[in-house]
Amino acid sequence: MRTHSILIAALLCAVFQANSHGFGADQSNDDHPNVVWIIADDLGPELACYGYPDVATPHLDRLAGQGRRFANAFSTAPVCSSSRSAFQTGRYQTSIGCYHHLTRDKKELQVPTVIDWMRDAGYFISHGNGEVGNRKANKYGVNYLYDKKTHFDAYDWSERSPGQPFFAQVHLHEPHRPFVESDRKRPIAAIPPYYPDHPITRADWSNYLATIEVMDQKVGQVLDRLDAEGLSENTLVIFFGDHGRPHVRGKQWLYDGGLHTPLIVRWPAKLAGASVETGMASLLDLAPTTLQAAGISVPELPGKSLLQEDWKGHEQLFAARDRCGDAPDRIRSVRTERYKYIRNFHPDKPYLQLSSYKKLSYPVETLMKVLHAEGRWDSLMMAETRPEEELYDLKADPFEMNNLAVSQGHSETLMQLRGELDSWIERTGDQGGVDESLSVDMDALMAEKREWYERTMKRRGLDPAISDQEYLIWWATELGVE
Repeated sequence: MRTHSILIAALLCAVFQANSHGFGADQSNDDHPNVVWIIADDLGPELACYGYPDVATPHLDRLAGQGRRFANAFSTAPVCSSSRSAFQTGRYQTSIGCYHHLTRDKKELQVPTVIDWMRDAGYFISHGNGEVGNRKANKYGVNYLYDKKTHFDAYDWSERSPGQPFFAQVHLHEPHRPFVESDRKRPIAAIPPYYPDHPITRADWSNYLATIEVMDQKVGQVLDRLDAEGLSENTLVIFFGDHGRPHVRGKQWLYDGGLHTPLIVRWPAKLAGASVETGMASLLDLAPTTLQAAGISVPELPGKSLLQEDWKGHEQLFAARDRCGDAPDRIRSVRTERYKYIRNFHPDKPYLQLSSYKKLSYPVETLMKVLHAEGRWDSLMMAETRPEEELYDLKADPFEMNNLAVSQGHSETLMQLRGELDSWIERTGDQGGVDESLSVDMDALMAEKREWYERTMKRRGLDPAISDQEYLIWWATELGVE
C-alpha cells in the first residue's frame, strides 16, 4: 500500500512539473517550436549550395532550398572553444573571459547561456550527434565551467517527456582534421591563391572536401529523422560551422578563411520559401534567433534575430584571436562589407610562429616553408614580423592579399576602422590585454604542448627535430603524392 501511494505521488508530481511549463502530453506546443542546432567543426563555405564546385552536399543543398542561406556569416573567433563560448552565450568571448583557446583558467560564467534560457522556458536540452539511442557526449568545447551532469538533460531528444519541446545541439566532428581520404581528384575545385598550386595542396584540399561530404551525409540523417518523426514543420533548424576552414591562413587567423562559415536557417511553419541573404551575419545572432523562436523575451545582446522579416545584416563585425595552444598572440579585427581592418598586438611574431597543432596537422605550411627556402614561393606569410595594422579592400581583394594600411589613398578608412576597433575594445570590456601568466603557469603549459608534439611525432616514426624537407617527404607519402 505504501509503495502504491509513493507511485501515485510521483506521477502527480511529474504531471504538475509538465503542466507548470505548459507542455503536458495533451497540450499543443505549436507556439513552442523545437530548435535544432547542427554544428560542424571547422567548416568554410565550401558547399555546393554556396556555389563551390566539385563537392557533393545534397542534404545541405536541400536544407538551403527550404530556408534562408546567409552568404556572409562569420564567427567571432577562428578557433573552436573561443567561438563556441561566444555563440553559446550570445556575447563576445573577450567580454566573458573565454578568449584563450582551451583556457587553463576556466571560471563559472556570470551570464546565462542559451541552454539556461531555454531550460527555464520548459525546453528539454539534448547534446549529442542526432542518432536515436546515442549515449556518447560529443564535443561541446567551451572555455567556461559547467556541470556535464546537469547542463544537458540527455544525449538525445527522444528521452524528453511527451509533448515537451526540445532544444537539441547536434555536434558533428567533420570536417575537423584528420580528414578522410578522398576517393577522387578534384581538378576544378578552386583553391585559394595564397597557397602554392602543388600536388600536396591539391591532395590535402581534396581530402577536406571529402570530409565535408561525410559531414553532409550526417546532416542528411538528422533531417531525415525529423521528417520520419513528423517534426520538420515546426522545428527551427540552424546549420553552421563553429568557425572557418582548418587550413593555413584559415583556422586561428582573422582572415575570412578563419571566420567565414556557412549559416542556413529553416523553419517551414514560419519561414516561407528559400532565400539568400547577402548582408553580414554573425554567430552571435544564434542566441537571439533561438530565443525569439521560443517566445522568450530577448535580452540586450550584440546579435540580432535571423528571423526578422526585414533582416538586413550588420554594418560591422568584430573578431578576436588570442593564445591558441603554444602560440600566444592577440589579434583583433573589424570588418564592413567593403573593408577589413586587422590589428596585430604582437607584430614582432612571425605569421608562421611555431604552433604544434599546425605543424602536426597542416602539410601546406611545411610545403610553403620548403618552397620558400628553395626560392620557388613567396608570400607575406613567410615574413619574420608582421605589420601592426592590416587593411584590405574585400571587394577588390577578397582573398586579403594586398595590405592597404600604408596606402595614402586609404588613410581615412584606416583611421575610421582603427577608431571603431578602439571603441569596441572599450565598450565591450575586451579582457585580452590581461597577462595570462598572472593566473596560468605558462612554462608548464608550453612544456605540456611540446611533450604532446614530440610524442605525436615519435608515434609517426619521426624525429621531432626533423627538417622541413624531410617532413615534406613524409607528408607526400601520407597523401599519396609522388
